[in-house]
Amino acid sequence: MANREHLALLKAGAVTWIEWRKKNPQIEPDLSAANLQGDNLRGANLQGVNLRKVDLGNALLVRANLSGADLSSANLSKAFLVEANLSDANLSVANLSGAIFTQADLSHANLIGADLSEANLRDAAIAHANLIGTDLRGANLRDADLGAAKLIRTNLSFANLIEANLIAADLSEANLSEAEMLGTYLYKTDLYKANLNKAHLSGAYLLRANLSEADLSQADLSWTNLRCANLAGANLTGANLRGADIRGANLSGVNLQEAIMPDASRHNYFTRKSN
Repeated sequence: MANREHLALLKAGAVTWIEWRKKNPQIEPDLSAANLQGDNLRGANLQGVNLRKVDLGNALLVRANLSGADLSSANLSKAFLVEANLSDANLSVANLSGAIFTQADLSHANLIGADLSEANLRDAAIAHANLIGTDLRGANLRDADLGAAKLIRTNLSFANLIEANLIAADLSEANLSEAEMLGTYLYKTDLYKANLNKAHLSGAYLLRANLSEADLSQADLSWTNLRCANLAGANLTGANLRGADIRGANLSGVNLQEAIMPDASRHNYFTRKSN
């Protein structure tokens, strides 16, 4: 439970809270399980604070400093976290559904098992974050930086990943069904056994990506860069590969039934390699 004195200081206002924290840098505030639903905490210094199981639903946390804070199992549903600093924060199993994280810093954060469905993460920095098993259904990740992030078994179905940076990210066994990935950067990205059924990848950069055993059935791969990508055992049934660059790709065991090929010359090459 929250320390009553710490909670009273926070409720007293931003000036009182900031002054107290400056005078007592050795104290680690405990606001765990506190009810802060809908509170205005714009720009608040909550760095390293114990906010485990806190209720911050609909709270205003614009430009708040939550770096290193423990927000595990917290409720931040529909909270406003625009430009907030959540780097290195623990958000495991937190409810972040519908929250607004535009231009927020979530780099190196722990988001294992968190609910980020329908969240707005446009332009957010999420590089090196741990999102294993996270629910990102319908989330807006347009232009977000997810470089080297762990997204194993993450649910990204219907998510907007247009022009997002997923370079060297681990998306093995992730669900990207019907995700919008136009122009997404997937250089050396691990998509082993990922579900990309009906995903829209037109113009995506998949150079050296691992797509082995991935489900790309009915996916739009038109004008993608698949040079030196590993597609061994992938399912490309009904996929659109018009204009795709597949030079140097590993195509052994690929299922190309009813797929639209890049062009006539590459069609022959593709078929020969996939047999």
